[in-house]
Amino acid sequence: MKCLVKINFSDTQIINILYDISESKNSLHKLQQHINFNTKNGINQWNYLEQIIYEIRNNIDFNVFVFALKIYSIKNLLLELAKIKQISNTELLSRLDPLSLEYDKITLYNPYSTRVNGALLALAFFNHIDNNQFFHNNINKEYFLSICRLSQELKTHGLEPNQIFMLILNESINQSIISSSGNNYEDRILKKLQSIGIDRETITKKHDENDSSTEFDFFFDLNGKTYGIGAKRTLRERYKQFIKTSQMSNIDVMIEITLGLDLGEEKAKAIRNYGVYLIVSDEIYRQNRYLQNIDGIFSSSHFTLELLQNL
Repeated sequence: MKCLVKINFSDTQIINILYDISESKNSLHKLQQHINFNTKNGINQWNYLEQIIYEIRNNIDFNVFVFALKIYSIKNLLLELAKIKQISNTELLSRLDPLSLEYDKITLYNPYSTRVNGALLALAFFNHIDNNQFFHNNINKEYFLSICRLSQELKTHGLEPNQIFMLILNESINQSIISSSGNNYEDRILKKLQSIGIDRETITKKHDENDSSTEFDFFFDLNGKTYGIGAKRTLRERYKQFIKTSQMSNIDVMIEITLGLDLGEEKAKAIRNYGVYLIVSDEIYRQNRYLQNIDGIFSSSHFTLELLQNL
């Protein structure tokens, strides 16, 4: 099943292959005619297809292959349905502060919600198959009924078609999650810096000149002053490194940006006692009066160009 996902057949290839093997079960060796061996992708497709063909040793194996091909063509439909929540969340993210707790929560749980939605859709899909109930208007009814018949046939041999399908769907969901990754904390801070007017070309990542053990995730000059920013979703004990550097560095402004989830009062005071500024998520800032009472700690919504210039 994983090989089938890695092959990534086009719709045309699946239609032609299904037509050929429906004509004759002995035509597996002829499937290479549907592969373009003049491309690297075609060669890779054939390598994976050969692995599958090698595993087909009896009628049950053959039916599993046909069944997998048929539900593979439906897989993309269910995958898009599973990602609807993620797509709607993307629209919501465009209206949120990228340094907020809400933004972080959505980006953190998006992959899990897609997996859960995919599993629920697969259960619903096979519930319809088991009851010979039509599932979706985008699926040809005759095609769907042929899947129902194959599913029932495989079950008589002790196989679980639902699990076969979940292998295909999970692999595709995992690939889609990997390909759409990139909303990490540093990316979001860079987005924020650009939105407030810091030129992307002026921002670098560099080690402190006097304390090479500390690397600033964002370093830039603004109006004759140097700024070094550290990006940590949670501070844990890493803030101590920034405090050590602040005592040795010639940099004008040091800032630690964090969600603030583990930013207790004593830790906040310790950081500020050494002149390091703190930017925390709006939600955490509003919930904790002690953060509001300590000079030099700001909420992410107040992280503006004017604030940077005044530090």
